[in-house]
Amino acid sequence: MCGITGFADFSVDFTQKRGENISLIKTMHQAIAHRGGDASGEYLSKNAGLGHARLTIRGLDAASDQPMIRRRGEDEYAIVYNGEVYNTDEINRDLIKKGYDFKTNSDTETILYAYMEYGADCVRLLNGIFAFAIWDSRLEKLFLFRDRSGIKPLFYTIKNGLLVFGSELKAIFAYPDIRPVIDADSLRKVFSILPARTEGDGVFKDMYEIKYGCFGVFDKSGFSQHRYWQLESRPHTEDYPTTAEHLKSLIIDSVRGQMVSDVPVCSFLSGGLDSCIVTAIASNYLAEQRKILNTFSFDFTENDRYFVSNSFQPEQDKPYVRKMLAHFNLNHTFLECSQPDLADYLYKAVDAKDMPGMADVDASLLYFCREVKKHNKVTLTGECADEIFGGYPWFHRPEFINADTFPWSINIDVRESLLKSDIAERLNIKEYVHGIYKATLAEVPQLDGETGIKRRQREISYLNLKQFMTTLLWRMDTASMYSGLEARVPFADHRIIEYMWNVPFDMKCPNGVVKGLLRDSAKGLLPEELRLRRKSPYPKTYNPEYERILKQRLNKIIDDSSAPLNMLIDKNAAISLVTAPSEYGKPWFGQLMSTPQMIAYLIQVNYWLEKYGVDI
Repeated sequence: MCGITGFADFSVDFTQKRGENISLIKTMHQAIAHRGGDASGEYLSKNAGLGHARLTIRGLDAASDQPMIRRRGEDEYAIVYNGEVYNTDEINRDLIKKGYDFKTNSDTETILYAYMEYGADCVRLLNGIFAFAIWDSRLEKLFLFRDRSGIKPLFYTIKNGLLVFGSELKAIFAYPDIRPVIDADSLRKVFSILPARTEGDGVFKDMYEIKYGCFGVFDKSGFSQHRYWQLESRPHTEDYPTTAEHLKSLIIDSVRGQMVSDVPVCSFLSGGLDSCIVTAIASNYLAEQRKILNTFSFDFTENDRYFVSNSFQPEQDKPYVRKMLAHFNLNHTFLECSQPDLADYLYKAVDAKDMPGMADVDASLLYFCREVKKHNKVTLTGECADEIFGGYPWFHRPEFINADTFPWSINIDVRESLLKSDIAERLNIKEYVHGIYKATLAEVPQLDGETGIKRRQREISYLNLKQFMTTLLWRMDTASMYSGLEARVPFADHRIIEYMWNVPFDMKCPNGVVKGLLRDSAKGLLPEELRLRRKSPYPKTYNPEYERILKQRLNKIIDDSSAPLNMLIDKNAAISLVTAPSEYGKPWFGQLMSTPQMIAYLIQVNYWLEKYGVDI
């Protein structure tokens, strides 16, 4: 995992001011140096510059540093790459037969040679998580590629014939004359869609992202984006036992394949079904080599004392982690975050994302990733299983299924009520959300003859993959990479996503059992008490000290006439939010973001406005 950045412009010759432009590339990749502090590099040609901040995971020697350059005659090909490709051995065998001479054991060289042989179609060969840029001097084109599931981010902007890109927006903002600016459309996103993001959108004015499953091409004629992967709907023909076995083989293959690394791999172990499956497979894999897997679980100080069971989070995780430790030989570390640290990390989470996000859900993950990085550089996670296998309440409860909007954010009244009346009227966020919702539904690959509840379940699945899953993947990338930690996501293997897309929902959750198919595929992998555990989401703090800190900080903002948030929100509404009884059982986004998280979100929005000095 790394950070990539660069630029291209066909109206100038960058080599005429080589020293100045190399310094510029350095400034850009230094802005995202947290993504990889082991090495860095720059490449400059007449019309393009590339920069790289490297986190060494595979190919640890200097020969694997980037930008990596290969030549064929007078033609030059340069790549900067962020990610991991897991099927390099298979691709390499084919390329070696075609005469390619590998000088490293890095997957970067695999991708570059594959491009030189197959052109842009090379991306179809790759199984992994990736965002990469290739400058092709022969074609005089810059290519920007992103993985099928949207695991690795890749932002860009185009201004007066200049394209600038980066793994994070802050790399783009390091380029001269490109400033973070928001307009009314940006505010609509902040107070309606966020922390989710519309695909391809960078929130700031004129900031975009390569859509997942797509690649961009920039040349003298301009910029174009092309889709190389999309879901296809077709009848599922396997019976239930065959489906469960097929799924099991895919998951085992994905986890074992993602153990490839030249440094040790660990795993996040929450005690939930998803992380337990990943941990069990990874532990068994290392046991074959007489090695022990490092695992980490997360909680908050004094949560044992203050935990409150509710319909979204019925029980705590720690007892189930201990059950896992009783069955597997693991080197486990229990991590805890204090309330002051959690509140302070709200600001660091904005630094990581360049915008407000999932409040303390982001902040806590950022804190925990920092702690894990002290032990390991690479971790496996159980992310994405709920979206793929039907784990969330909105897959099952009629009030969510039948809602004519995004089911994780049914009621946005609380957000709208916080805005000043003139701002709310101008933004019209309900109409904005409805428009994005309808546009997303129009993309669903429907199955001929599928109607009623089955059609709606397919729509809910698509909404989750398109909006909610990518939100959590972005959260995982920013939190982990801000700490220089590579997070791998075995359940997001595109083969699993493609297969499960066409498995009927009554197979995914047979007899109403949440994620029943996944549970049945885990037979023989986990003890029954873990395999059959009820879903419990990512932990949050119930300690009243945290809420007291939040209310103090928001009150301070409300009382500060110079605070930028006060240009947008109604003071009386904000005071009511602070003084009203907390609602933990009525989330305003997802399962976890309730009243305390709304307060935290407003604190993040104010900090974001202050930090970037944005023009409103």
